[in-house]
Amino acid sequence: MEWGKFKAAREVLSKYLPETRLVRAASLETESEQQVFLKLENELPTGSFKVRGAIFALSLHEQVQGKREVVASSTGNHGAAVAYAAKVLGWRARIFLPEKNNPIKRKNIARLGAAIEERGTIDLADAFQAASVYAQKSGAYFLNDATDRDLPAGPGTIACEIFEQQPNMDVIYVPMGDTALIRGVADATKQISRNVKIIGVQSERAPSYFLSWREGRAIETETCDTIADGLATRTPEEANVAAIRELVDEVVLVSEEEMLEAIARLLIDEHVVAEPAGTAATAAFLKSRDQGGSNVALLVTGANLSRETLERVTAI
Repeated sequence: MEWGKFKAAREVLSKYLPETRLVRAASLETESEQQVFLKLENELPTGSFKVRGAIFALSLHEQVQGKREVVASSTGNHGAAVAYAAKVLGWRARIFLPEKNNPIKRKNIARLGAAIEERGTIDLADAFQAASVYAQKSGAYFLNDATDRDLPAGPGTIACEIFEQQPNMDVIYVPMGDTALIRGVADATKQISRNVKIIGVQSERAPSYFLSWREGRAIETETCDTIADGLATRTPEEANVAAIRELVDEVVLVSEEEMLEAIARLLIDEHVVAEPAGTAATAAFLKSRDQGGSNVALLVTGANLSRETLERVTAI
């Protein structure tokens, strides 16, 4: 992606969003000589980094005539981000969710005034299909974060902020769901410094992009049943696989238990609330600290922790 697209995204987002904090995580440094930083994307509106991409992508379509309706399929955070972007830009939003969705995220979407429709069970396949059909019939703009060409520039601004806040960053851990986040962050990072290592993190129970990155081709999985709904991707896009193969240095897997432990560590030791996908980077760092470099950034990507998951954390 051309650097000008990241500059444009920063200009647009500065009108609607604050820069997020990059803070030292002293409790994560106790067993390491590295300086560890948390990039607190969980502090953004809707409690997720996703608003960066949704606002920027939708802003590029502000001249669209007609219905000014946007449609999205989502496990939750992207849907809330699209609903938020629609609200601030004056569009109507309709979000298609799986039937087994995160109730906190569903409430966020409803509170923002978007229409909600539920399809399928736990992954996005049926919700995506329904959203596609609705968009074709209604003429609404379908904002799909897995395939939209402009959207990754939004989350790419995270990297721009990190290097302004800490110019000497060596390693960045990034959760991987549909890969819009890591494609944007990695692309911007590599244009700033090719020497910075980008580590993608997926759930052991939703490893489609891990397998695809390793094999160099899109590999579907039969299921993606993970507590980290933000990482629950079952069907990779070929173009996205090619992009992460070029931009991402390493991809690692974390277990359900490791993400639950990371939630507890962030909550108790750092007073940071994060959902499972939002703690994937922290879980990966705690699992393997041998990635080199003196300064490490862990993206905390979402705060929408359900009561059910919190009860599992307190049972640890």
